[in-house]
Amino acid sequence: MTLEPDDALEDKAALLSAIANENRLKILLVLAHKEISVGDLMLHVDLSQSALSQHLSKLRADKLVKTRRSAQTVFYRTDDQRILSLLRALDEIFGSRPPGA
Repeated sequence: MTLEPDDALEDKAALLSAIANENRLKILLVLAHKEISVGDLMLHVDLSQSALSQHLSKLRADKLVKTRRSAQTVFYRTDDQRILSLLRALDEIFGSRPPGA
């Protein structure tokens, strides 16, 4: 078995690190299904505005989410195929369970 080049491994580790946080994973699960405003996203993930902003900043820096501004409202979405594939794989491994189950 041949190991991948270090830069490829670093990319994979960075992607896994980004979704390893439970709150960022919740955010990505919501964004995988729809584009949503920050205010509405706050209600779905039960985070304060500052905590949500920190997580969204990390996801933006890692280029895992995209934004769209409409007047004063910022909308977020993800169409990153790596994220969507990982979320599908996690669902297959762990099954789809309601939050708190």
